[in-house]
Amino acid sequence: MIRVLLADDQSLVRAGFKALLDAQPDIEVAGEAADGEEALRKVRELRPDVVLMDIRMPVRDGLAATRRITEDADLGGVKVVMLTTFELDEYVFEAIRAGASGFLVKDTEPDELLRAVRAVVEGDALLSPGVTRRLIAEFAARSKEPAAEDALGELTEREREVMALVGIGLSNEEIARRLVVSPLTAKTHVSRTMVKLGARDRAQLVVLAYESGLVRPGWLG
Repeated sequence: MIRVLLADDQSLVRAGFKALLDAQPDIEVAGEAADGEEALRKVRELRPDVVLMDIRMPVRDGLAATRRITEDADLGGVKVVMLTTFELDEYVFEAIRAGASGFLVKDTEPDELLRAVRAVVEGDALLSPGVTRRLIAEFAARSKEPAAEDALGELTEREREVMALVGIGLSNEEIARRLVVSPLTAKTHVSRTMVKLGARDRAQLVVLAYESGLVRPGWLG
């Protein structure tokens, strides 16, 4: 059973998500929060698998709450998906850097929301396919200069290659086709790369790909 915490200051939004999620046989809403401070408290108390976190909330905003969650080693199993009204919300980029596993717009289709929750738990999610490349392109434009030191020293050449493909927004299936390997092999390479680099999920792998200089702006042709 996938346990979800809903963090949004709009009760109608929480009610809509709760009705959808609780209707699924494999998902349950473990709790709700109306601001970032309450969300942080509930996460520590309930240890949900996924937090659907609104970016803009009173007391403590979703971005600050996400940082606190992802920096806490005891909450390493908790995945955060940011909720926003706009696809390219200015805070989304900082949310990904802060350790969020991705984001969804609030008016996303129900099926997409359910897929996202399940995928994030599996560690496979970054963002919905329709948004991924646009977000990565924008992230690349805003990213800081690559680090001078080689932060990828532990990776094999194949793992570097796979990480670069993740960095430009390819799914496991697309990576498999590009490298002429099975999707399972591609997924294994991605998983090993995340473990070696201490990345929580694919979202952080994308961040590391840009910040290490492995992928650079302009590679999204």
